[in-house]
Amino acid sequence: MVIELTATDGVHLALHDFGGAGEPVLLLPGLCGHAGEWSATADWLTDTHHVYGLDPRGHGASERRPTDVSRAAHVGDTVTALTTIGRAAVVGQSLGGHTALLTAARHPELVSRLVLAEAGPQGPDDDTVGMIDRWLAAWPVPFADRHAAAAYLGGGRVGAAWADGLRHRPDGWYPAFDRDVMVATVAAAVGARWDDFARIRCPVLVVRAGGGVLRADEYARMRQHPTVTAVEIPEAGHDVHLDSPRRWRTVVRDFLSPST
Repeated sequence: MVIELTATDGVHLALHDFGGAGEPVLLLPGLCGHAGEWSATADWLTDTHHVYGLDPRGHGASERRPTDVSRAAHVGDTVTALTTIGRAAVVGQSLGGHTALLTAARHPELVSRLVLAEAGPQGPDDDTVGMIDRWLAAWPVPFADRHAAAAYLGGGRVGAAWADGLRHRPDGWYPAFDRDVMVATVAAAVGARWDDFARIRCPVLVVRAGGGVLRADEYARMRQHPTVTAVEIPEAGHDVHLDSPRRWRTVVRDFLSPST
């Protein structure tokens, strides 16, 4: 089920209700992602929690070309979702984790626990912005079919999840986002937010993938935060929730367990 929301600036947002009972959990995908990529996580997390996934502005079923793609706008959208579902544990991957981090720092009354998968306060740099631009420009769009898209986008569970976010047109399969919006979104995240990270008071799980992009020095500094539990999954890539689903399930369930 999709809950239609309106952000404070009038932007249309799609909040996906995966069902379940218990404390709410809000899942935030990374740049170019979509809420549906969390479906495998929701399959087991709904056993103990009521699970929701938000399509960020510019992504998925949310408004495709919002005027404002700033960090403040993304945090505001997360606040809109949390105001709807109630105080929740927030799980974010990559840029979604960056949004989750800022939300927990600036709206502590709305976030009970925080899971940061391949995400930290250092954020992207200008080189990352250029890399994302070149990467998206190289996509052979339109893809002939979803199989071709999944193979190009990494294959396996990762490629399939990315392909699930595409939209079909008569001449092939296209992303559910626009390249310029994605580049502007990641550009708006450039700059360290260590002061925000220091303000977080709820329990935090930081998950670093061995083949991911969260740097060792950033991870080591994050581990010094008094509420952080840190876990490395050596065999996983940046999309750790898709790459290593069994290990991901274990560490997240342990952290979100009511007994911890």
